[in-house]
Amino acid sequence: MPSSPPETIELPAGVLSRLRETDAENVAAAVLASLEHLRPWMPWATFEATRADVQLERCHDAATSWQSGSDYQYVLKPDRDGPVIGAFGLHRRIGPESIEIGYWMHADHAGHGYATAAARALTEAALGLPEVARVEIHTDEANVISAAIPRRLGYRLDRVDGREPEAPAETGRLQIWVMDRS
Repeated sequence: MPSSPPETIELPAGVLSRLRETDAENVAAAVLASLEHLRPWMPWATFEATRADVQLERCHDAATSWQSGSDYQYVLKPDRDGPVIGAFGLHRRIGPESIEIGYWMHADHAGHGYATAAARALTEAALGLPEVARVEIHTDEANVISAAIPRRLGYRLDRVDGREPEAPAETGRLQIWVMDRS
């Protein structure tokens, strides 16, 4: 069984906490408020994803994934009791000794440094796991806002892979940003 990252990570302005069933309604509300912002880049950003029951099922799946060690889902809040302003994940889907960070932000909170701070904290947490030697962030070439985050954090652009676009604004050119343990 792989080691797990912390369930809560305090940030300079906000807190990342493990996604729980009690977050379902707040996640659904954040997705609803941000649907037009998310839809170009996130294939799951549909009206169905704005429903609390759909998010509750996602929370159940996240609990199972956390326990198995395959994925670690977090919500970002400005404080412990605040609204959900983003969601982040650590995903063990890219091979041994590697983990991928994924993220999305509430439209009203994008561009304020929250995502960069959260990605920085998750990079440190991931590289702190003994079995992880490499962290990746994948961004579509057209999503310059999302790609600015790994660039700001000192990730290197390892390669650009071709793939079928999954969301309306994607080009099908997937940038693979890498941070190795050094």
